[in-house]
Amino acid sequence: MSSLQFLGATDSVTGSRFLVEHQGEQVLVDCGLFQGPKELRLRNWAPFPADLNRLEKVVFTHAHLDHTGYFPRLVKEGFRGTAFASPATVDLCGILWPDSGHLQEEDARFANKKGFSKHDPALPLYTEVEGIEAASFLASVPYEQWQELTSGLAFSLRPAGHIFGSSFIRLKLDGAGKACTVLFSGDLGRYDQPITPDPSEVEETDYLLVESTYGDRLHPDADPRIELAEIINRTAQRGGIVLIPSFAVGRTQELMYILRELEDAGKIPQLPVYLDSPMAIDATKILLKHPEEHDLEMTAMNRAGLDPLNSRQVSYVRTRELSQALNDQHHHRFQRDGHGRARAAPSGSAAPGSPSHRALRGIPGGRHPRPGTAGGGQGN
Repeated sequence: MSSLQFLGATDSVTGSRFLVEHQGEQVLVDCGLFQGPKELRLRNWAPFPADLNRLEKVVFTHAHLDHTGYFPRLVKEGFRGTAFASPATVDLCGILWPDSGHLQEEDARFANKKGFSKHDPALPLYTEVEGIEAASFLASVPYEQWQELTSGLAFSLRPAGHIFGSSFIRLKLDGAGKACTVLFSGDLGRYDQPITPDPSEVEETDYLLVESTYGDRLHPDADPRIELAEIINRTAQRGGIVLIPSFAVGRTQELMYILRELEDAGKIPQLPVYLDSPMAIDATKILLKHPEEHDLEMTAMNRAGLDPLNSRQVSYVRTRELSQALNDQHHHRFQRDGHGRARAAPSGSAAPGSPSHRALRGIPGGRHPRPGTAGGGQGN
């Protein structure tokens, strides 16, 4: 007897969790955080709706926190099995989970300082240390390799093209002389995007679970490179800053690739570019570490000794102090020289305390496009 339960990402677009039971054994596909409005975030504090004494295996489609970010809490509650993912996803979770725990500790400290939480004291869902500990339960599985989970239950991964490391999960269930397959899409990637290969072709499956967050929308036909180049050139001519909030994993690497591409083609000037995010810097290193995640163009550029993920005048900003100093430096320079600059602030939001928020405070008005003007897509 087999069953499938939807424990998240139902009537919402976060908290992806699918519980598969087969011949008395349980496997969890994805283990995501609920994000967004408070009524959704409160679900993260509810007891996990499955018996952790029976749950010994977890498989991840990709590293984004709405698919993996609850796992440290699962470990905190007593999970002691193994979590499988592609090699790049394993490495990404190793930086995303501690960062998530750190931010939750900061939120709890802020709530206690301001006294607005009804809990005394306010606590984090998990800590930075617990995020680090959770990564020790991870095991990597290469693409297209079958991995046994339990007796009669195995899976393999195929590239999904969403972010580097993202996968379709093919689950194979054997029993009573008959086998069937279930395919979990995770988040779907787009075709003809830079850096990573296109989503894999899926020839057949018995059951298909497709995430459809953007299922009611059409992608625009316009080339974002053209719009980005227009914004950068217009802003540089009037001596402004282009501030681009962007996701640290995936979107920032695409952005840096496109900036270098536009520079090499002579379509934008070679401006100072500041990558203001330790997370994005570390994620870029992880991408370069995994050539299996590179498409043909990216592979060819690496082999030719080029540096496709860095613009000509890129600077990395790793600390809060350097980020604030950059704000002050920009403010004074604009009073003097009026030269244009570009700045990527990969935080996913312009919330107070984020790189985007701090950067906003450092920009004098009048000459600068608003954050997100040159971004677009997937929440930016």
